[in-house]
Amino acid sequence: MRARNIAILAVAIGTLTACGSIGRIGSPATDRPAQYTNPNNPANVETDPNNTIWSIFNKKNTESTVLVNRYLWSATLEVLNFLPIQSVDPFTGVIVTGYGTPPGGGRSYRATVLIDDPALDARSLNVALQNRGGSAVSKATSRAVEDAILSRARELRIADNKL
Repeated sequence: MRARNIAILAVAIGTLTACGSIGRIGSPATDRPAQYTNPNNPANVETDPNNTIWSIFNKKNTESTVLVNRYLWSATLEVLNFLPIQSVDPFTGVIVTGYGTPPGGGRSYRATVLIDDPALDARSLNVALQNRGGSAVSKATSRAVEDAILSRARELRIADNKL
């Protein structure tokens, strides 16, 4: 009985030892090809080796926020008050308006404004204007609207500092 158990144990150990080198004689069982595909994860979703269960406690804030200059924001809403507001997102700095006619004007315009910097600077303000026909307006008209917004923002800042 004891001899039979030893024989079974020897066959089992020999079988397990041979499993690691099937098809690749002389190479260890831990070698993987360069493009290893896990059969349980064919899409190879686990690409980050640092992604563990403990990673949830070390997460950094992945949401990006844009700081918006409040004077530019207020000035934009004041200067373009003749246009109906369609959407406003102060977290991304985007103001989208519908079509409207300026006082004393004959054409209808719509505007999309992006304020993407906390500085009171011309580079922080991006204005895109369109005619009712869907074409972009002249650069001079767009520049005049930007200048009006920047001038009003500076006025608001000066008035705020006098308090």
